[in-house]
Amino acid sequence: MADYSIISDVSAYIVKTLREKMCPEPLPSSNNIDVSSPAEQDVDYILGLYLYDIAEELDMTGPRMVRASGTRLTKPPKPYALYYMIFINGSSQMGLKAHDIQKIIGRAAQVINDGNVVQPRTIQPWLLDDESPIVITPARIPLEEKVRVWSAINKPYQVSLFYKVSPVFLSSEIVIDPPRVSQASFNVEIE
Repeated sequence: MADYSIISDVSAYIVKTLREKMCPEPLPSSNNIDVSSPAEQDVDYILGLYLYDIAEELDMTGPRMVRASGTRLTKPPKPYALYYMIFINGSSQMGLKAHDIQKIIGRAAQVINDGNVVQPRTIQPWLLDDESPIVITPARIPLEEKVRVWSAINKPYQVSLFYKVSPVFLSSEIVIDPPRVSQASFNVEIE
């Protein structure tokens, strides 16, 4: 089961993928792509990945307990949806024309759409169990909601990409040792 670092590992995976596929064209260097908030000032990157919301996937249910090892049980992992915004860094736009910005955003969308299914073992190689693939889909949110995300960080709206990444399973550290069998009874019937 995925460890608590799965959220930051998903972010790192997306940035790594963007860096591999977007450099040297349309961005000259992998340092031009980073995990960041649009609210951060004086940062030196062009394309940013911003995790703006995390929500539990309430419509997904699993078993009440899961076998951890041997006879030990643990609570099942909780499924979450991560909501990301991919944006052009406003303080780095010096020299970028509208055409360049659209090219960068378009390439980012193409890269994400082409690699939108990820196996959890790709992100956390030590996982033992096969888990559901993590799927990256465009977040279907209206323009008003997108403007609210920008307003929450006190920035004017600019064209950006919004994605939902799910299910991302977060494991539990609670391990239960079931009680040992102390008494057993058997009946044998002969016909």
